[in-house]
Amino acid sequence: MRAPPDWMATHEHRSCVSSDGTQIHYEVMGSGERTILMANGLGGRLHAWEPLIEALHRGYRLITWDYRGLFDSDTPALPRRLAVAHHVDDALAILEAEQIERFVLCGWSMGVQVSLDLAATQRDRVAGLVLLNGTYGHALTTGFQPLFSVPYLPKRLHAFMEWVRRNPGLPERLATVARLGEPATVALFFLTAGPRALGLRHNLRQYMDDILGESFENYIRLFQELDSHSVYHLLPEIDSPALVISGAFDPLTPARQSREIARRMPDAEHIALIRAGHFALLERPEVVIPAVEAFLAERARW
Repeated sequence: MRAPPDWMATHEHRSCVSSDGTQIHYEVMGSGERTILMANGLGGRLHAWEPLIEALHRGYRLITWDYRGLFDSDTPALPRRLAVAHHVDDALAILEAEQIERFVLCGWSMGVQVSLDLAATQRDRVAGLVLLNGTYGHALTTGFQPLFSVPYLPKRLHAFMEWVRRNPGLPERLATVARLGEPATVALFFLTAGPRALGLRHNLRQYMDDILGESFENYIRLFQELDSHSVYHLLPEIDSPALVISGAFDPLTPARQSREIARRMPDAEHIALIRAGHFALLERPEVVIPAVEAFLAERARW
């Protein structure tokens, strides 16, 4: 049996109450004095961060949380309180509970929008940002269109999601379809991750199980909230140093969105990975991890 990774010895589950009374579940790892707050992708959990945790847990304290409405965090009384601004409030509640004044933000996918919004809200506290496979906003409007904008696609996606929400039995059928599509996804991983692709099958299954589980209805709502959100107009005001990483084979958050983030931020570096998709950290850790370590050591303003 494979021994548990070293960082598991420092792993703790905690909770706090956000400003509107919603209870938020979060996890703390590592033993360093400097803090990295990791904002998950939509549907992703701790397994999506494992290479980064393994690399950094000896020198940093790492914190991540379940978004409100997902997994072990509570669902707010009003569905409207699933907006990005409320996830920012939840992050602030965690920082207050842990008595953290200064931190680096690391966001993946949805977490890029949350991180950028938090950085715009708390400019003086953010030592830096690591932004993986994300966009500045309007996720449905900019996603699933890697080469050019497709007219009316966002409205069709909203209509599809609302139809899914009205049909409670659909998640099980969607789960079956997702399982059938697994070989094609693993084949794409072979293009981006090489022999590592077979090892990513577990991560892919866990990701799909998380998405299509008990929180599925909130997951759909959160996707729509991401489309209503944008910090495009605030990017020039976020002057913390930033490392922006994109994958050329990323259909969910096309690389052009990362280029635009880096172009508009005053102190941003963009690493464009030709051989990577939406899971750049898992697909290309040999490139991503050294880049993040160098950023934390040389550019973050601790």
